[in-house]
Amino acid sequence: MKLFKSSIAQRRLENFRANRRAVWSLWIFGILFFVCLFAELVANDKPLLASYRGDIYAPAFRFYTEVDFGGEFETEASYRDPEVECLIVTGGLDSCFDAPFELIAQAKANTIGDPDFYQGWVLKAPVPYSFNHPNDIDAAAPSAPDSDHWLGTDDQTRDVLARIIYGFRISTVFAIIVVGVSSVIGIVAGATMGYFGGWVDLIFQRILEIWSSTPMLYVIIILSAIFTMNFVILTSLIILFSWMGLVGLVRAEFLRARNFEYVRAARAMGVTDWKIMFRHLLPNAMVATLTFIPFAVTGAISALTGLDFLGFGLPPSYPSLGELALQAKNNLQAPWLAFSAFLSISIMLSLLVFVFEGVRDAFDPRKTFK
Repeated sequence: MKLFKSSIAQRRLENFRANRRAVWSLWIFGILFFVCLFAELVANDKPLLASYRGDIYAPAFRFYTEVDFGGEFETEASYRDPEVECLIVTGGLDSCFDAPFELIAQAKANTIGDPDFYQGWVLKAPVPYSFNHPNDIDAAAPSAPDSDHWLGTDDQTRDVLARIIYGFRISTVFAIIVVGVSSVIGIVAGATMGYFGGWVDLIFQRILEIWSSTPMLYVIIILSAIFTMNFVILTSLIILFSWMGLVGLVRAEFLRARNFEYVRAARAMGVTDWKIMFRHLLPNAMVATLTFIPFAVTGAISALTGLDFLGFGLPPSYPSLGELALQAKNNLQAPWLAFSAFLSISIMLSLLVFVFEGVRDAFDPRKTFK
């Protein structure tokens, strides 16, 4: 809490709190991200907990075969199968394979067997579907929203709401990693160029000119044909091409402030260059840097969505908002796919922009909210 004891930090915090739109956006986005961060507890086709013959099982986090619940197969139990649920709640009665629904109802009503022995239970997730498992539906895929699938299913009968929950988490984590790492690289590079100038600045400028002229999309297309794209590879590629966005801003601020009198005084007192750069000059450059951050965050999410939409991003096994938008384009007869993709992406980007606008204004000494 030492950070908030200074008058400058308190003023910035008060300015941010005075921006009601930013505060509400932060709360809403924080709640959504917290829920999606534990997506396995929110949307899962496996029970979170199950009680079988007095023992507690965690199928959502551990592998159990059907034999573990009194079944016949050595493969993983299919928990959406009514026979498996009947085996759990009745303690493994053989008659579950003949009349599972009747026995489940009797077990829940305590009208079958010894309640102390047979009364098991299953705790399901609020959304009892996973993002990657097809579901048995009566209608043709993609199916319209109903009481079971609140946002319908896609063309592979996967639950749309579950895919949005997992896709929201992937998009947000992707943006945080990309913007965080690229910002550190860009700030260090821009600060070095602006502070030292001379040959250091000229050499870095030539490197930036060459690297910025490299087409990112073509490089990703070529590498996606050579390697099997995954989250780590795609994140690294985006970072390699996104760190240059902050270099120009930070370089200009350091070029402007490197000959100020307080910098000269610090040099005369023997303060090291790196301490001057990051303790005295960098805070003055943060306003211009934070102005760019909202565009970087939304740009990272848009880049991931666009690459997934074009088919050069994450594999189809990953839950992706861009892949959902692609399905909406390919299935115009299912407008709920387009509405779900558009609303989820637009809400996410709008909340992030409002939050970072508040952070930017809080660091701006010229703005004070009443």
